[in-house]
Amino acid sequence: MILNDHNQFIREIYLKRDQIPNDQSFPFSLPVFRTLRDLKIHPNVTYIIGENGMGKSTLLEGIAIALGFNPEGGTLNFNFSSYDSHSELDQYLRVVKGGNKPKDHFFFRAETFYNVATNIEELDKEPGGGKIIDGFGGKSLHEQSHGESFFAAFTERFRGHGLYILDEPEAALSPLRQLSLLARINDLVNESSQFIISTHSPILMAYPNSKIIELTENGLHEVTLEDTQHYSIMKQFFDDRSRLLHHLFE
Repeated sequence: MILNDHNQFIREIYLKRDQIPNDQSFPFSLPVFRTLRDLKIHPNVTYIIGENGMGKSTLLEGIAIALGFNPEGGTLNFNFSSYDSHSELDQYLRVVKGGNKPKDHFFFRAETFYNVATNIEELDKEPGGGKIIDGFGGKSLHEQSHGESFFAAFTERFRGHGLYILDEPEAALSPLRQLSLLARINDLVNESSQFIISTHSPILMAYPNSKIIELTENGLHEVTLEDTQHYSIMKQFFDDRSRLLHHLFE
């Protein structure tokens, strides 16, 4: 199922260029922000990709915070801080929303999911009310491997008709689990969900009804999976591993 453009939760992201105080300071000094004016978001899945240092996680973080998410992740109801290191990008972004509101929402950050798990345990120690961990399958996220705890969020906590922002969700997932996550994304898209995903994984980028935005030194560009460096390097490696390794080890 492809969502109707008029019903998607997030339609566009605008950078308020005229309000930026200093385009030589972080994060506006990053290549992506030199050319960014507006970013049209796909009604199903939008991927933000690029080499390390191009600003993809910074951009994703800014979008999430502008929407009201906690910088370290979780639902819109999470309000904790293990460290204060996020940029001020969110103050210079304008989010154009669609005519539909999500019933579910989650900002998943691989690097800070441990902090989310800790916060869940702390909140669940407080008296009264249901346990938050029940929404993640009932088993402590700290008592599972990273991959298992990540997947518990995707399979148990993500409930459909939701807006899900994922920052490098493949970080602790095997290739098989990445394929399973791709199937889960499809299930949730069919339940009227929208995803914005930062990733290095060509497997995750393979979702057919999607948009891939690549960040480079020259700015940002829409590309196909086959045009990405991620895909071409992996294809080259598996097509002619010996030759690639020979040149690599010279």
